[in-house]
Amino acid sequence: MKPKHYTLDIPAVFEYNALTVVSDGQTTLHGMFSSGLEWYAAWKSIDGRAVVDNGFALETLIKGLLVPHRLLQYVRHFIFHELEKGELIKKGAKYHQFYGIQYALQETLKSVRPFGDGRIGVIWHTTRSGKSITMAIYTSILRQLPQLRNPTIVVQVDRFDLNRQLFEDFVAAKDLVGDVSIANTTDELRTLLSGEGGGVVFSTVQKFNLKDTATGRELEHPVLSSRDNLIVIADECHRTQYGLVQGFANNLRRALPQASFIGFTGTPVDSKDADTLAVFGDIIHTYDIKQATEDKAVVPIYYEPRLAKLHLGNAQLEEEAEEITGGLEENDKNKILWAAMEDAAGSQERVAAIARDILQHYTARNASLSGKAMLVCMSRRNCVKLYDALTALPGCPEVAVIMTTNIAKDPVAWNPHVRTKEAMEGIKTRFKDPDDKLQLVIVRDMWLTGFDNPAMHTLYVDKVMTGHNLIQAVNRVATVFRDKPSGLIVDYIGIGDRLRDATKKYTGAGGSGAVALEIEEAFSLTQEIIEQLREQLPPGFTYQNWLALTPPEKFKLVGLATNYLVSDDERCKGFMLNEKKLSSLASIVKNHAAINDIAVDILFFQHVGAAVRKVKYPTTNIKKTQGQIKDLIHRSIESEDVVDVFQMAGIERFDISIINDEFLATAKEQKTGNELKLELLRQILNDEIKVRSTKNLIKYRKLKDEVEKIIADYHAHFFDSLVAMEKLRNVAKQMQEEDKLRQQLGLTEEEEAFYQILANHPNAVQDFDLIKELVKKILAEVKKSASQPDWYKKDDTKAQLQLAVKKVLRFKVKEDLQEILDEILEQAEERYKVWAFEVA
Repeated sequence: MKPKHYTLDIPAVFEYNALTVVSDGQTTLHGMFSSGLEWYAAWKSIDGRAVVDNGFALETLIKGLLVPHRLLQYVRHFIFHELEKGELIKKGAKYHQFYGIQYALQETLKSVRPFGDGRIGVIWHTTRSGKSITMAIYTSILRQLPQLRNPTIVVQVDRFDLNRQLFEDFVAAKDLVGDVSIANTTDELRTLLSGEGGGVVFSTVQKFNLKDTATGRELEHPVLSSRDNLIVIADECHRTQYGLVQGFANNLRRALPQASFIGFTGTPVDSKDADTLAVFGDIIHTYDIKQATEDKAVVPIYYEPRLAKLHLGNAQLEEEAEEITGGLEENDKNKILWAAMEDAAGSQERVAAIARDILQHYTARNASLSGKAMLVCMSRRNCVKLYDALTALPGCPEVAVIMTTNIAKDPVAWNPHVRTKEAMEGIKTRFKDPDDKLQLVIVRDMWLTGFDNPAMHTLYVDKVMTGHNLIQAVNRVATVFRDKPSGLIVDYIGIGDRLRDATKKYTGAGGSGAVALEIEEAFSLTQEIIEQLREQLPPGFTYQNWLALTPPEKFKLVGLATNYLVSDDERCKGFMLNEKKLSSLASIVKNHAAINDIAVDILFFQHVGAAVRKVKYPTTNIKKTQGQIKDLIHRSIESEDVVDVFQMAGIERFDISIINDEFLATAKEQKTGNELKLELLRQILNDEIKVRSTKNLIKYRKLKDEVEKIIADYHAHFFDSLVAMEKLRNVAKQMQEEDKLRQQLGLTEEEEAFYQILANHPNAVQDFDLIKELVKKILAEVKKSASQPDWYKKDDTKAQLQLAVKKVLRFKVKEDLQEILDEILEQAEERYKVWAFEVA
């Protein structure tokens, strides 16, 4: 497609070529004369709302783009040049960028102050669809609008290491946006925004911080500009709205009180994103991943599950873990166990198995499709472990670990992965060069967003991710490049269900929704709760100077309130209940116009609430315990080779596109359908097992079963919710069958536990009627002993019980007598440990 002969022989012919259209009657595409055919695209809409897929493509392009007023707009604003490797590259907007910007401009003129409320809206264009270019063109046109009187555009990002690509795209499109300033410090930001002129300023939201002055720390952010022609563009706007009560987002609004806001995101915005909608306004335009794939703006993405199996190799795990976690709350135990299981993913055997599989897989894939790959791990430590395991293998290509480092705190062994800012840019340039020998990079968070490498075709995932973080990562391999047919996700950790859920949401095309709770109603309720909390404080107590206090003074004030509250249980209980309500409401009302009127109240009561909880519920040294449990799990979990999940399940091997109907069919809806049923089943069964475990120890063991369940869940992540639901149904069915069998045997629930003990020793007792007779006598003896409070703590009572049971069993049991006695006593103690009147 690229007419190289003409451009070399008579280049002047193309100087005035604004747009090239090619059509054979069936297919119609537009693009720039200097581009390869892969960059040409169809114009699929006449109005920017309805997409025309099966119509006469040439007619759609003529009516959608080539009408005089649109074509003039396109030539004037939507064509630009970028310098790439010393060559000036001409680029033009696609239809979704053109219409998205047009609608954004309409909303801007309606919404900017003083004509509107400053909430312009949100543009949702999926990752890898040219969102940064859309932002640059929008910025360029804003600067030229006479109604805005030379506006200042503030491009707000949350972290430059994640969003450097956006800044580089703006700089590359200099002929559109002009010079771009970057605020590297708070002082630079304040200087840039205090002027009267226009311009484009890049800043992280963290630069809107409070400063230390000669008279002490600022209590609130100073106003930098009261102009109403300031427009803040928030990239990935769902991520940057923290701190609306007190924090960076609040400071930004104090600094620029008359500014207007527009959000750009690659993440779908729905009714749960109350902050995003309340701060920026409604959805302006949507271009989702499904449409982007159909338009070939991105390549299709395929998913391949490969399971690195784990199994339990320590029979004494229960006893060792109980000894370590003794005294901890059950909730803390669960958190520690899950953290330990995540850490176990970095076990030496497992990492070595994954390294071998990645090298074999990448080598085979690269033989037919030359490109690069990214490996994602769940921790920096695991990144280094995988690097060491990979580079130790023969035939491994060049690999680099990309992660944040702290040379003062990190292990010395990590020094080879410590890089200066300039060295990191050098690595990035090398990795983006398709001909460079650096072929693999290992990351945890860096480069998962804001990093574009068209030559990358495979993402190996060994980190649990969800929602927009997962989609952002997955889209690293979606960029169009030469003859790349698709991107591939290779999953070692079990993100299948999460990928389906996230993709389902990202292909929804729409997603606008009203805030769930009317904000004025919520604000009024918040004020009522604050008044109730004030009444629960000591008489005459004041905290309104909270922001001006030093840390020691704040600590002392919180201490006074805490001591007063904990001295009365009822008062303390009431306060904690109200504080919990306040914290729940705070997330809703934090974007209310009058939030600063109650910000001090919210902050103070949340501090007091945290202090009261510490006093009422002291914790042991959880960090030390967590380290001990991690070490135990490492010693107890053994790894096997990586297996192909399809092969293991007996399914013929095939690729599953993450946006085709078959893959999305099992996606869980938002607390409806399968997910709700699964959650209800899980809760019901967990409650049932908890109740039954004290009644029958033989059937329901504690910690060991829990760890086995965690490992089973780890493996089950590769299967959808329908499979998990069926497994839970089987468990429930088994319980029902056991209940039915007990009724058929004519046993009570109490008798069944002891019946189970004898039945599990078939060589000891073989006569069914004899077992029933023995069980009734055993239960009578147990209840006799258990009629005393704390009977199980008295050695003489326990000895008498053992002797009585032994008399019942003597001459009736052929073998395993002592083992049966021990099990009966253990069950008796567990069942009748809590003394009850009916037993007595």
